[in-house]
Amino acid sequence: MNVGSASDGAKAVSESHPDSFKEFDKENAERSGTNKENTKGRMRPWTIDDFEIGKPLGKGKFGKVYLAREKKSRFVVAIKCLDKVDLMKNEVMHQLKRELEIQCRLRHPNIIRLYGYFHDAAKIYIVLEYAREGDIYRHLRKMERFDDKTAATLVKQLADALDYIHKHKVLHRDIKPENILLGTEPGSNENLLLKLGDFGWSIHSPDSRRTTLCGTVDYLPPEMIDNVQYDNNVDIWCLGILTYEFLVGKPPFELKTTAETMSHIKHCKYTIPEFVDSDAADLISKILVSNAKLRPSLKDIMNHPWIVKNAQEKLNFLRT
Repeated sequence: MNVGSASDGAKAVSESHPDSFKEFDKENAERSGTNKENTKGRMRPWTIDDFEIGKPLGKGKFGKVYLAREKKSRFVVAIKCLDKVDLMKNEVMHQLKRELEIQCRLRHPNIIRLYGYFHDAAKIYIVLEYAREGDIYRHLRKMERFDDKTAATLVKQLADALDYIHKHKVLHRDIKPENILLGTEPGSNENLLLKLGDFGWSIHSPDSRRTTLCGTVDYLPPEMIDNVQYDNNVDIWCLGILTYEFLVGKPPFELKTTAETMSHIKHCKYTIPEFVDSDAADLISKILVSNAKLRPSLKDIMNHPWIVKNAQEKLNFLRT
């Protein structure tokens, strides 16, 4: 499979907007830690020829993700291949650069590692950690809903990842099952770990105050809908939505129309089914409140009785 061939359209975009891709040339070698050496003994940037490309893993708006293996090291990765023409047409180059700048600096066992990136005339390639068990959404749809142990283990690991990025002044802003993967812990092929991915809507903000409306409708917090300033509490809100969806099988504000959903979110109008554990219901009700300042901290969430009682060290019971 030749995923690196250049179209005439892509060449035209690259040539007419050379400054758009200078950063990829400048930082390529710095980010590509396992590439080959050139004839002078220095590390050279990766190219697509340094990889064996395998099966497709997924498809996004601007390209596809493939299973791949670096030829020299035999290290297995996932490569996201993004079409330059589409990126330029949709004016998302700045957003992509911000995503890469943020994710390449994150080092946490529950966050997908970004190993490097490079580009050619047609595409931009992002080399990522391979999470072999796929996304949580697929597992949730298969099982309909998770039991308390599974849900609590996932929530605790995600809370730990969010605590890490918040300490680094990063907001994710798009927490949902499709953006949460299952991989293995470093040095192990057995023990599964939650892996937070897709930092496309993330931002690095020293003052942590934003007003941009972004993310997925079912997960939008009230402060975004009201167009007021928000901070890292938006991610905590999403963690509450996710906890509900893990235990019930659907988000709490999922309705027929976007307008209905947003109205119920603004007024925090939702019900928790009786089959949900009382401790879990307590945690959800503490997180899903309109006043962001009243939501519990991530540390408080990780120490909540429902988490303490149910969270496990391993996620192997989710293995397919």
